[in-house]
Amino acid sequence: MDDARSSASPMLCFNPDECQPKQIYKLMTGMIVPRPVALVSTVSRDGVANLAPFSFFCGVGSVPPTVLFCPSLRPNGPPETGHWPGMRKDTLRNVEETREFVINVVSEAIAAAANTASAEVAFGVDEFPLSGLTPVASVAVRPPRVAESPAQMECKLLQVIYTGHAPGSGVIVLGEVVRFHIQENLFDDFRIDPTTLDAVGRMAGNTWVRTRDRIELIRPK
Repeated sequence: MDDARSSASPMLCFNPDECQPKQIYKLMTGMIVPRPVALVSTVSRDGVANLAPFSFFCGVGSVPPTVLFCPSLRPNGPPETGHWPGMRKDTLRNVEETREFVINVVSEAIAAAANTASAEVAFGVDEFPLSGLTPVASVAVRPPRVAESPAQMECKLLQVIYTGHAPGSGVIVLGEVVRFHIQENLFDDFRIDPTTLDAVGRMAGNTWVRTRDRIELIRPK
């Protein structure tokens, strides 16, 4: 048989119930690629800014404009009553308490800075100075936008869904976009120029990917 299957490597099959969480994470981040990066800015109840990148992120629909990103529960910190505050990442804690966030698109120019913002620091530490990125006031929400980002979405929280209670469990954060901000040189009749946007994505491990090598396929009618 002269097809791709005749020379393909044998397939492996894994039951998640028989694997460690870290192994499943490696499989998912290796298969779900490339993943766009949401650099999410929030503020605490006390007004302290927070900045962190998330690559489990996508759009949901346009009416209303809805996005989601997925922080996971920390592997350290004991579960507590309520929403396990010892395991919640700072971004998730802020979103649940203030119900607002901003998604900042990550271009290659700020990829290293966005990666710096992923460092585990104590709650209440502002990652803007750590990353070297510049906060700029939003219009409809309290969290600041990232001035160096080529496009941003101000969001109001719609829903938080906990998929599990254990360390490593995912949390789905759904938000409605209430303001879009786009650099003028990217914009043409509501189309975004992908070359000028120059977005990056995540692969597995420490590998990131550029979006400059593209193909065009016309959707069949």
